[in-house]
Amino acid sequence: MIDIDTQLSAIQREVATRGTDGAEEVAVLLRRRYEAQAADVWQAVAEPDQLRRWFTPVSGDLRVGGTFQLEGNAGGEILTCEAPHLLRVTFGAPTSILELRLSAADGSTLLELEHTVPLELAGSGAGALYVGPGWDGALLALGLYLDGEVAEDPAAAGNSPEGIEFARRSVHVWAEAITASGAASPEEVTAATEASLAQFAPATA
Repeated sequence: MIDIDTQLSAIQREVATRGTDGAEEVAVLLRRRYEAQAADVWQAVAEPDQLRRWFTPVSGDLRVGGTFQLEGNAGGEILTCEAPHLLRVTFGAPTSILELRLSAADGSTLLELEHTVPLELAGSGAGALYVGPGWDGALLALGLYLDGEVAEDPAAAGNSPEGIEFARRSVHVWAEAITASGAASPEEVTAATEASLAQFAPATA
């Protein structure tokens, strides 16, 4: 059993729209601190043999300039890989950019995950609801893995009743973060919340 409230509160969430006319984007930022060395967190997120144990298998030409494909998920191009601090890739589309930053302090590691997409693709800051809960689930799974709790089947764990309940609450936490950011109208947040629940927590939608 996991303490869902504690796991959700361990993540800081920010949503913002930025840029100039014609080049505006929606940025989704998650921060979580792990009681592990940066090198260990890096290996967990960047080594294929470890990634499949808590997230999903990855294949491809895994080097800068190469491409990757996550099983059952998105793929893209590897833009930057500077171990053990920075990984930057396209994710699902050339204009969808995922950046993972690690910084060490006193034996722990701060992980920052930033996902940016053009505003025209996201629609508004409410578009964060289509990716944020999924990243919450990934950061939860990473934390459990770093604590030595390895699921036999990560996908099954995410689709378990406990995993679905975590996702349901995550959707509502993201809706609150978007509302607080002012990056979307109440109507946009409501519509995106319903769509996100259907996507990430269908048993409760």
